[in-house]
Amino acid sequence: MERYREIEKSIIKKYRKEIWGRFVKAVKDYELIEENDKIAVCISGGKDSFLLAKCMEELLRHGKFHYELEYIIMNPGYAPLNLAQIKDNLETLNIKAHIFDTPIFNVVEGETNACYRCAKMRRGYLYDYAKKLGCNKIALGHHFNDVVETIMLNMLFNGSYGSMMPKLHSDNFEGMELIRPLYLICEKDIISWAKYNDLIFLNCACSVTKTSSGKRVVIKNLIEELNELHEDADKCIFNSSTNVNLDTIIGYKKDNIKHNFLDKYGDKK
Repeated sequence: MERYREIEKSIIKKYRKEIWGRFVKAVKDYELIEENDKIAVCISGGKDSFLLAKCMEELLRHGKFHYELEYIIMNPGYAPLNLAQIKDNLETLNIKAHIFDTPIFNVVEGETNACYRCAKMRRGYLYDYAKKLGCNKIALGHHFNDVVETIMLNMLFNGSYGSMMPKLHSDNFEGMELIRPLYLICEKDIISWAKYNDLIFLNCACSVTKTSSGKRVVIKNLIEELNELHEDADKCIFNSSTNVNLDTIIGYKKDNIKHNFLDKYGDKK
């Protein structure tokens, strides 16, 4: 059996509970894929997006409804060795992808808020290219840990409560949606899958983030410490976004309109 077939098999056999089951649950619970969707699977070169690509392919093969897939890789300015590694993994995993170049790394170099600007620009380029391919959705490889870290980042650095949503309508590209099918999958299980199959992916090919730890690394370490105190700390943080009790919230924002508990407090007199 060809190697890529063995890798595909491991997703639905060995990692059926940790990866495949949670992938299918997210797709179903959050209604991420619909009949006749055309989805651009965005591959960054890391373990998460490559796993996403194979999961989307497996679901198309074994699922109960039809949709189309396009695999796209945006090159923001990778070093030749990094780009070569991405292409090697594409061949190993039998993925045919569109690769297109952008000047993002050059544009954000030296900026104070480089990560935010980079992410925003990446999103725009991905939406634009996907729409040119006739897609109505883009799929990104964010996982469970990304969601938990985002909640904590917002609380500790922004003084706000906000999660990473499993799907979003695009504000700037009409008719386009963003979906996150790995939403319920833990990073440790993705790492385990990659090691089991002897796969080596890019970690971070950005020269900016390599020179500093960054806020997300700080939060990642903090969550690890919390899990040592309470093994389900990360799960509790994740679940908090589905158990918000508005009766105990001082203020919140809905559709960019601020609300305060005093607005309706007098109604209970």
